[in-house]
Amino acid sequence: MVSETMRQQIFIAANHRCEYCRTSRRVMGMPLVIDHILPRSLGGSDETENLAAACYRCNEFKWAKTHDLDPATGELEPLFHPRQQIWSEHFQWVNGGTHIAGITPTGRATVAALRLNNEYVVESRAL
Repeated sequence: MVSETMRQQIFIAANHRCEYCRTSRRVMGMPLVIDHILPRSLGGSDETENLAAACYRCNEFKWAKTHDLDPATGELEPLFHPRQQIWSEHFQWVNGGTHIAGITPTGRATVAALRLNNEYVVESRAL
């Protein structure tokens, strides 16, 4: 069980933004949730290094996934790991900052799996 104190520490460290789509909870109008990077169902723990701030949509789309297909190669790739990888090495902002493009196999697989450019999030970023 993740304590409220730990939850708040993770949100503060993430600057109240989803660690996957980088959309601010203030802009999105939806609270952040705690994502288990390695899902509990696959043996993931409640330790800080396995927890990330996520918007509801990214968390819902990620579900218990740790890998997905890279749309460019069709190969199974690991999803972005916010505690072990640097966001800017896998993603870039495009279309004036409203869309995210994956620039590595992990980035592309994550964009597709978590639907990082879903209509709701793109509209929120445009604000």
